[in-house]
This record gives sequence, structure tokens and C-alpha cells, in this order.
Amino acid sequence: MTPYEMAIRLAKALDGKKGEEIKVLKTEGLTTLCDYFVLCTATSNTQIKAMSDACEEAMEQVGEQAHHIEGHRDGTWLLMDFSSVVVHVFTDEARKFYDLERLWGDAQEIDLTDALKPE
Repeated sequence: MTPYEMAIRLAKALDGKKGEEIKVLKTEGLTTLCDYFVLCTATSNTQIKAMSDACEEAMEQVGEQAHHIEGHRDGTWLLMDFSSVVVHVFTDEARKFYDLERLWGDAQEIDLTDALKPE
């Protein structure tokens, strides 16, 4: 599975748990950290946990596992590292605070219109 396919699969998993403002940023060529960031906003700590579970399950179905998962102890953000793709889930306040869209402003945003169509 290519990094792009992984990023889209993860975006769909987040969408399936009613994630808000889902974005995929192509960071390939800008950093050695990963090829894509998947960003999402959650409305509660419970939703963050559900999104984490959905992402892990989606990747396990294709034989991928998270290499590292971390989250702030008060549950306002979550990072899941799948090597070539890193998922960031934030509460609205945390997303505004970290402002990764601005920090990675040179990254290409991937159009998710077709990928996240209702089925």
C-alpha cells in the first residue's frame, strides 16, 4: 500500500467516526518525518479514542501497524505514527493552538472530495 493510499484510508476511517475538518497534507519532499499528515478535529475525548481505534483497525486490515502513538494526558490531541503517514487528531482548541496547517503551509493539501463522498 502506498503512503497516499494509507493517508486516504486513514482519512476515511476518521470520517467514519464523524471527524471534522479532515485534511491530508503531502509533506513528502518537505521533511523526512513522513510523506503525509492526516489532520482531524474531534469534539470530545471519547471521540478521539474512537478515532484512534478506527485508524488502528483500518491499518491492521491491510497489514500495517502504528509504530508510535502518543496523546496529551488531558486528551486534547492524539498522534499516530504509521511511518510514512502521521495522523493528528485534535480538539478544536488544540488544533487552533498547534496550527499545523500554518506550520506546514508549504505542504500540498490533497483534495478529499471524492474520497470522503457519502456511500
